[in-house]
Amino acid sequence: MEKSIIWRGLLVGALAGLLAFVFARIFLEPVIDRAIGFEDEMSHSHGAHEHGVELFTRGVQGNIGMGFGVLAFAVAMGALMAVVFAVVYGRLSDAAARPLAARIAGSMLVCLYLVPALKYPPNPPAVSLEETIRQRTLLYLLMVVLSAALFVAAVVVRRRIAGRLDGWNATLIAAGGYVVAVAVVMLVLPTIDETPDHFPADLLYEFRLYSLGTQVVMWVTLGAVFAALMHRLLEHKQQELIAA
Repeated sequence: MEKSIIWRGLLVGALAGLLAFVFARIFLEPVIDRAIGFEDEMSHSHGAHEHGVELFTRGVQGNIGMGFGVLAFAVAMGALMAVVFAVVYGRLSDAAARPLAARIAGSMLVCLYLVPALKYPPNPPAVSLEETIRQRTLLYLLMVVLSAALFVAAVVVRRRIAGRLDGWNATLIAAGGYVVAVAVVMLVLPTIDETPDHFPADLLYEFRLYSLGTQVVMWVTLGAVFAALMHRLLEHKQQELIAA
């Protein structure tokens, strides 16, 4: 059963990655080109005419590079979602497969992207300094891990207090605890602000908006298609058990 669930997660991840790439190629890639154009203009205005040799052209980066990156990430998230679903579904005997899969996808979108992006939002080329890329990457990954860990802790707390309180109040308390804990983490972690003074605000806004759109397309596809597949798979298994 677990292998069937994970294989379906991988297949759904591939589909989600394809749709997310199409969205990113149409809306996000032109914004990246404009950001690179701004960077080139700033370099020329400061007399820096020499550029390092590009290993890959912009065409390769914007098509094969972006496509492979988005696809690999989506497949990995599909597999992770399938593992989480298998673990949670195995512990909740009364859980319906379709809404559970949708809730897991929505929760992963929130704790793995939306919350970390509030602290460290995505930036287009020409915004961040090359010498701080390692620090920014490590801080972002740390924010993702802490957000996911705190979200899991909130779910555990909600389950433990649900017996003493009604479900609504238990959910509010757990969600409030998660928000407070995340706020503390954001205050403790250092802030990185490297946006150039003259960088177009509309360009930065569009990049972050379409980055969010790419993630939403991916996670909505993951949640909707995976939920449908899990409903069919588990409903079929249950019918077989009843018939036996």
